[in-house]
Amino acid sequence: MIKEYFLQVEKILQEFPIIRSYALNKKVYNNHQGLIGGRIVFENESSLEFLEVVDTEQENKLKYRYHYMDTSQNLIFRYDNAPHHPQVDSFPHHKHVGERVQASAEPKLRDILFEVARQI
Repeated sequence: MIKEYFLQVEKILQEFPIIRSYALNKKVYNNHQGLIGGRIVFENESSLEFLEVVDTEQENKLKYRYHYMDTSQNLIFRYDNAPHHPQVDSFPHHKHVGERVQASAEPKLRDILFEVARQI
């Protein structure tokens, strides 16, 4: 089950022609739990570093972060569920845009890639 999830992630990455390259790290904890993360480089040399800790028997990810940066490695946006902004209505889910923190639902990788595509 977790290996199928990893294959789905790779399939999603292959759907986006704006992706120049990517490198993935995968760790299987058991049949339904694991970690996948890595770095994606886009055609304009911006990049997305991401991490997902998932349990395929649960709807939500256990942990995630999607950190999108420009060519100088400056933050453009970051989504994560680290519990460090309890004031946000969607706690622990939130989005960083520059110095601002705003409410956000838990995103899916495909949604993040579409957001990047709109900015490129």
